[in-house]
Amino acid sequence: MGALSWWHWAIVLVVLVVLFGSKKLPEAARGLGRSMRIFKSEMAEMANDGDNKPKTDQSVDAPHELTSGDSDVDVNVKVTDETKKSA
Repeated sequence: MGALSWWHWAIVLVVLVVLFGSKKLPEAARGLGRSMRIFKSEMAEMANDGDNKPKTDQSVDAPHELTSGDSDVDVNVKVTDETKKSA
């Protein structure tokens, strides 16, 4: 009583063709296949995220200390009353 025999599957197939038509079934199968492919890739990506260890401090760049020798930074900033009010 547990498994379906071949004639059960034939009845299910006939009912599906009658309900959805022969044109809609291939589109539905393609959609199901795409959904399964996306689901599997997302599951694999989630599994890989758990395997990755956090990077060590060596991979992170240390903050750059500003010196007076840096040509692209203007160290001499004048503070006026207007800038004090805006801050």
